[in-house]
Amino acid sequence: IGFHLSGTVTEPAMQSEPETVCNVAISFDRCKITSVTCSCGNKDIFYCAHVVALSLYRIRKPDQVKLHLPISETLFQMNRDQLQKFVQYLITVHHTEVLPTAQKLADEILSQNSEINQVHGAPDPTAGASIDDENCWHLDEEQVQEQVKLFLSQGGYHGSGKQLNLLFAKVREMLKMRDSNGARMLTLITEQFMADPRLSLWRQQGTAMTDKYRQLWDELGALWMCIVLNPHCKLEQKASWLKQLKKWNSVDVCPWEDGNHGNELPNLTNALPQGANANQDSSNRPHRTVFTRAIEACDLHWQDSHLQHIISSDLYTNYCYHDDTENSLFDSHGWPLWHEHVPTACARVDALRSHGYPQEALRLAIAIVNMLRRQQQKQLEMFRAQKKDLLHRGVTSITNLEGWVGHPLDPIGTLFSSLMEACRVDDESFHGFSDFMENMGQCKSLEYQHLPAHKFLEEGESYLTLAVELALLGLGQQRIMPDGLYAQEKVCRNEEQLISKLQEIELDDTLVKIFRKQAVFLLEAGPYSGLGEVVHRESVPMHTFAKYLFTSLLPHDAELAYKTALRAMRLLVLESTAPSGDMSRPHHIASVVPNRYPRWFTLSHIESQQCELASTMLTAAKGDVRRLETVLESIQKNIHSSSHIFKLAQDAFKIATLMDSLPDITLLKVSLELGLQVMRMTLSTLNWRRREMVRWLVTCATEVGVYALDSIMQNWFTLFTPTEATSIVATTVMSNSTIVRLHLDCHQQEKLAGSARTLALQCAMKDPQNCALSALTLCEKDHIAFETAYQIVLDAATTGMSYSQLFTIARYMEHRGYPMRAYKLATLAMTHLNLSYNQDTHPAINDVLWACALSHSLGKNELAAIIPLVVKSVKCATVLSDILRRCTLTTPGMVGLHGRRNSGKLMSLDKAPLRQLLDATIGAYINTTHSRLTHISPRHYSEFIEFLSKARETFLMAHDGHIQFTQFIDNLKQIYKGKKKLMMLVRERFG
Repeated sequence: IGFHLSGTVTEPAMQSEPETVCNVAISFDRCKITSVTCSCGNKDIFYCAHVVALSLYRIRKPDQVKLHLPISETLFQMNRDQLQKFVQYLITVHHTEVLPTAQKLADEILSQNSEINQVHGAPDPTAGASIDDENCWHLDEEQVQEQVKLFLSQGGYHGSGKQLNLLFAKVREMLKMRDSNGARMLTLITEQFMADPRLSLWRQQGTAMTDKYRQLWDELGALWMCIVLNPHCKLEQKASWLKQLKKWNSVDVCPWEDGNHGNELPNLTNALPQGANANQDSSNRPHRTVFTRAIEACDLHWQDSHLQHIISSDLYTNYCYHDDTENSLFDSHGWPLWHEHVPTACARVDALRSHGYPQEALRLAIAIVNMLRRQQQKQLEMFRAQKKDLLHRGVTSITNLEGWVGHPLDPIGTLFSSLMEACRVDDESFHGFSDFMENMGQCKSLEYQHLPAHKFLEEGESYLTLAVELALLGLGQQRIMPDGLYAQEKVCRNEEQLISKLQEIELDDTLVKIFRKQAVFLLEAGPYSGLGEVVHRESVPMHTFAKYLFTSLLPHDAELAYKTALRAMRLLVLESTAPSGDMSRPHHIASVVPNRYPRWFTLSHIESQQCELASTMLTAAKGDVRRLETVLESIQKNIHSSSHIFKLAQDAFKIATLMDSLPDITLLKVSLELGLQVMRMTLSTLNWRRREMVRWLVTCATEVGVYALDSIMQNWFTLFTPTEATSIVATTVMSNSTIVRLHLDCHQQEKLAGSARTLALQCAMKDPQNCALSALTLCEKDHIAFETAYQIVLDAATTGMSYSQLFTIARYMEHRGYPMRAYKLATLAMTHLNLSYNQDTHPAINDVLWACALSHSLGKNELAAIIPLVVKSVKCATVLSDILRRCTLTTPGMVGLHGRRNSGKLMSLDKAPLRQLLDATIGAYINTTHSRLTHISPRHYSEFIEFLSKARETFLMAHDGHIQFTQFIDNLKQIYKGKKKLMMLVRERFG
């Protein structure tokens, strides 16, 4: 009916749901759906399925939908009776709903002065809007706000991030269809983002927002940039957007472009120097927010006649133009160039694409790429002119403070996508469908072809070659590492995304030529290229990019591949000698961070990429001695992390010893060389993997051969600690498995054993505490060496060794059949020991008992010599009584060695040395008793009585012990008479 479509949509019954019938009403105006209602009640940003079904039915089957004039026209044709009948029937069918309204209207019409009678005619919802009325697609604003609020509240869980990306994709789709609701919808989304309560929370806590959430803000900023750059928007529209953007921009919690939230140290997060502000202290400088670029873009216009000619015509040339200055409008072919701040120029391309002008976007993209290629050529010429001076100084201040890869506006990505879209074998590419599908996560596998090219390309070039060349040019740009964690992560992420897009393209001869051309240029362009001979110390490293170049070029031009990869291996920021150049931006780094390099938050990722590049080269160089040596030199010069060098050593070892072939001895030597470097690097620093590294090195040296093992043992002091050298290196070398693995003859075995013994003695001299026992073990089979090791132990025993170390070695000596030497060491150990009265569970007790047993077994003289030492060192009564008891049970020397026998008499407790031991034991009991009684609690009374019983046993061993003990008890009763309960227990037991 007129501009109103209504219908019923039946949804068939499902297993669990009955059939449903929905009433749908749609109003439209000038080819747009302006309002929708459906009885299904589904709330969503997008139209429900029933609205879509009715619309499609009307579009596909216009003949099935009867067309009526607007209802006012139909009523006009009725006479008085027909009108009466019409109204009465309408009221009858819907009387419950409309009767009150009908009565109210009737009352108003019959009242002379009512408002309804002051207006001529009556409204008609089916008649369409007037020409002056706003007409735009129906958008349920409330629903948009609710949905965005819901997704944000889920904080990235339950796929909410994906849902928000779909909304952004929807905005892009709307812009492409030139639907004015695009900006309206983005405004609603932005308002909800700005109202997110987490923003102020993060700002207060000084924590950074999550990476995914940060990327959504980036997309928001980029979309506003597209909207304000709409080439056909009205000035008043742009003014209202600018006002809105400035309002958001001024809010305290508005996120910053570089992702920092004031949680950095002051002065470190420098915005780029901008004109007059460049010399202000960076902490006072206003921060760029995610909207700053869109606000700045409001000043851009499309009126430039050169720009208008570029985007509107494929035939815009000037063959007579000979201005060869830096900013010339045409190149030497007469083809147009577009000079502008590159990210801004690329934002124009993005805006044209986004607003549904693909051809115009492509023309501008080509003018920009041709400008970049010409600029690249000019920079090469410029460097050649300054080369001598720059190389002589070995430092440069030439660098891009604003790199294109990782830039908030993603200029290279934008140009690359525009050019790739133009060479897709896919005729829907210009209608936004493929972009939308990509965002839906259903990216089709697209083929790219060298389609017949545009006129402003060299012969043999195509959009595909242009896209690839541009990507290589952008990735190889020498650019400064930005400040702040987020900006630095973005550099890595953007680079990886671009490379993964390049990897989808199959390289043919034409593209290999482009790779060659760009690689050569990047190597020769000095400070303008990230792979030039001289780059700024804080340049973004090229490892990831070079690895891609290396693998791409290797099958076609190995020499160039290696040259590129080797040049990229450097990591100047870690070179303490690398000068920082005379950069214009202020560095407060030194005063705030006591560090030799600035705050590179992604340094560990960068170092692992450097390691990956080196590993790729090592793998490729297997079997090529010259190349392996070059790669090894590069690793040793440029990699500064021991863990990465260790990883490379392990990689080289694995590649060299693959099961299916003979070991590659050159690569094995590279592996060993790297292993040795790791040993030297980690020798004096703490490293939790050190033990693993040492073991691995011995394995590697074993694979290389006997001379390598001999060499590491002879130079052990530059590689290992004495403990490592004896307990791991020499022990492993002397093991049976090593001898079997190396197929050694007797002569070789002896030579290796000699080196191991020399090492052992040197280590024992340097660190007797930790190496003496290993040294003795390693020297067992050589009498002179063994004697030397024993002498080293004796010399160290008086000064540097603990009783536990000496007891351990003494026990080893006894075990080896040297009881007198064991005894000698045991007596030395005793002089270092001190056991107080309450240390009755001390771990050294077993050693003391063993030493006394050893002395006892050797004879009376030995026992007599050790007892004074025991008495001096041990003050613990129970330990002394235990020794005393053992000494009185058997005759000294009964189990004596070397055939020595004695008379078989038990030793007397009345004579030395046992008398001395007995007195000491009784004395220890008396002292311990007094010590215990000073702080005894009732719960320890019974234990104390048992202790006194043990003491009595010892007292009674003396001939006047009974009297001594009685006097002792009487003494206690007198001194401690205040402890009535305890003394009562003493009386009960001891009288």
